[in-house]
Amino acid sequence: FHDHFLKTFNVLSSVEGMKVVEIEKCRNDIKKLREEMVSRNNSNFLEDNKKLTPRRDVPSYPKYILSQQTIDALKKPAFDVWLWEDNEMLSCLEHMYHDLGLRWLVSCVSMTNYRNNPFHNFRHCFCVTQMMYSMIWLCSLQEKFTQVDILILMTAAVCHDLDHPGFNNTYQINARTELAVRYNDISPLENHHCAVAFQIFSQPDCNIFSNFDPEAFKQIRQGTITLILATDMARHGEILDSFKQKVDNFDYTDEEHITCLKMVLIKCCDISNEVRPMEVAEPWVDCLLEEYFMQVRVYS
Repeated sequence: FHDHFLKTFNVLSSVEGMKVVEIEKCRNDIKKLREEMVSRNNSNFLEDNKKLTPRRDVPSYPKYILSQQTIDALKKPAFDVWLWEDNEMLSCLEHMYHDLGLRWLVSCVSMTNYRNNPFHNFRHCFCVTQMMYSMIWLCSLQEKFTQVDILILMTAAVCHDLDHPGFNNTYQINARTELAVRYNDISPLENHHCAVAFQIFSQPDCNIFSNFDPEAFKQIRQGTITLILATDMARHGEILDSFKQKVDNFDYTDEEHITCLKMVLIKCCDISNEVRPMEVAEPWVDCLLEEYFMQVRVYS
């Protein structure tokens, strides 16, 4: 089952830069993979994934209350992110922050700070953050990390794709866009996400770090920026090699080791759709292909 997911991920990774005809071939290849996976009847993987019925009796965000069923499900990777409206996802995000003992303000991640892209949208932001939350609980990371580390992990997940334009770094650099010029072709999107995040946090009613002293804020800012920049897939090999060198003798008291682990965690969460149940993961494939198709059409 893992090998089939890996094949799918490799197919998606190779899509970047393809022409329209090649993308159509990629779509057909993925369809064949789906059919093969279904034929193998991987039902055991989905046993724990029960369908949830979101409560919409009080649709207004400030008054929305999560059911206990939803609260329990949020801690699991099988959580179905497609069942929820935007205001409900905001309620879930707020619960996750409060449950971890963190301060939260809804205005910090207003849906308007994420564009209506097929893939890199607010639902993807929620998806990545929910996976981070579940990993924190399933791996008992609160026993290993400081509260500031947890805050950095969650905040970086929420902010990691802020104001994503729907066109990747390769496009930005080749098209010589304003972002590419501004950031000298060095992770232009990720640098932009960081800048937008701290522009938002600089507003008085959005400053969730106002209770921290300047030195602590500096640590949080640097930590958040480091994690968001780590989501640039161009740095995948570099980060993975660094982690492999540390993992056999990992030291939780070594700040460099902790930072590397946090970078790997957000990278895992960013591409975590591949390990979710099939009915949750599958729609993201079409979303990603649609976004790539739009990019190729514009660039052609």
